[in-house]
Amino acid sequence: MRTDLHGPLSAYAARLHATVGDRHHVASPLGAWLLLAVSATAAADTDPTAAQGAAADLARALGTDLASAAEAARTLLDAPHPLVGSATALWHRPGQGDGGSTAWRAALPTATEVGVLPDQAGLDAWAREHTLGLIETFPLRVGPDVVLALASALATRVSWATPFDVADARALGADSPWAGRLRRALRSPSQGHRCAIVSTARAGDVIVHAAPAQTADGAGLVVLSVAAAPQVPPAEVLAVAYDLSAGAADGAQPAGSRSLFDLPLGGAPLWTVREEQVRTRARDGREERHHAVLPCWSARNEHDLTAAPLGFPAASATLARTMALPVQRFEARQTAVARFDRYGFEAAAVTGMFGLTSLPPEGVARTAELRFGHPYAVVAVATDTRTDGATGPWHGVPVFSAWVAEPEEVPEE
Repeated sequence: MRTDLHGPLSAYAARLHATVGDRHHVASPLGAWLLLAVSATAAADTDPTAAQGAAADLARALGTDLASAAEAARTLLDAPHPLVGSATALWHRPGQGDGGSTAWRAALPTATEVGVLPDQAGLDAWAREHTLGLIETFPLRVGPDVVLALASALATRVSWATPFDVADARALGADSPWAGRLRRALRSPSQGHRCAIVSTARAGDVIVHAAPAQTADGAGLVVLSVAAAPQVPPAEVLAVAYDLSAGAADGAQPAGSRSLFDLPLGGAPLWTVREEQVRTRARDGREERHHAVLPCWSARNEHDLTAAPLGFPAASATLARTMALPVQRFEARQTAVARFDRYGFEAAAVTGMFGLTSLPPEGVARTAELRFGHPYAVVAVATDTRTDGATGPWHGVPVFSAWVAEPEEVPEE
């Protein structure tokens, strides 16, 4: 079954990239969108007045109704992609977050981890585990005022089905600011990659390159690169790239592709067209060939996701209400990394949201350290609590007992 998220994700990506600006960066709009969609499962239990507030804001950020967003999240997360690892988690403080209705918990994706809020080391370990080690630390720092945490992780590491060839960087063009900085660039191989010149309404003529990865169990990944004239705003080029990506998974020729025989020979800002006599099996005797030259690149970025159009204020309020948590403010950030080179592509993103409350007022605390410094008794007691809350026959039964009178040294690790 195909999940139709292209429209909502394209709109969300436009808002997220707009908050980052025109600097070199990588992000995962899907990673952020999935967190909002997971939180949408909680909106079913909100009261009618809330539906006009936080839940309505959440639906606007998602670009679709909450039920559809929640179902899309379940579909993606519960049917993991062989080449794109995914994970989500919802954590809360012990003894908190158990209030309110519990019906929405059953609607969470089965794969979503639900449990007690880990410490910082645990959060960092979760980030490493679910990003192939590409991201070492969680994007937020946990403190005593955090009562709720929501997290997502996406990661991929693929090899191209056909690796790039290598070209002199001057092939990037005389007007390229990169041609003088680099010695070598990538050139698409004669077979296996797809290239096109496409006419678009938003950005004029653009050039397109698609590099497919090696597949696994019929699943793959296609990395699409799109360039427009230098004066076209980055937001417009990104929007066109999302538009063109709709057909990239199927290997379709992009709508608006231009024939090379409709273009003048010679150089243009984005391409050079030349003509030569060849032997060809083309039906009309006119064969079209494309090659692309592009650089290797990598990026690592941190993104603040607290802007209202990104939906996290609404997600925080919705979860706090449903879980009966005293959330007074929130934090939301994403860490994203990517690398594109001759042999493959790797990328990962961890998105995190914290719900925070005010710390209790200052007072006086006493701490006792208990010293077992002389002989003492030990009893091991079985516990037997069933999922329905009832206790089984072993509950409270003493199993072993001891009198400790001869201590031993703690072994070296």
